[in-house]
Amino acid sequence: MRILLDTPVFLWAITEDSRLSHRHQTYYRDPASELYLSVAACWEILIMVGVKKLDLPSPASRFLMHQMEMNRIALLGVRAAHFEELLKIKDYLSDRSASVKMLLEHLALLLPFA
Repeated sequence: MRILLDTPVFLWAITEDSRLSHRHQTYYRDPASELYLSVAACWEILIMVGVKKLDLPSPASRFLMHQMEMNRIALLGVRAAHFEELLKIKDYLSDRSASVKMLLEHLALLLPFA
């Protein structure tokens, strides 16, 4: 299964946080799962580090990339086609860029409380 990790799910997984549900752990640890993290999630994490709402080893960008490599998570970029599809979607999640990427890339979105 191809899975787009939501920001909290990624952070909980790499820190082995108890808030990561058993179901999420199963998907995350399954070698058959293709895991993705969006550029937007990385940006969100680095902003949280910058405003001191999240503490990560320094430099945070290197830490993130290392965690992604170690945990076989691919970086999912944003393309113009993702935004063009927004105009065609009537009901989409609050995170519009993640919703469009999920639809266009045929990914399941792993949310923290789903």
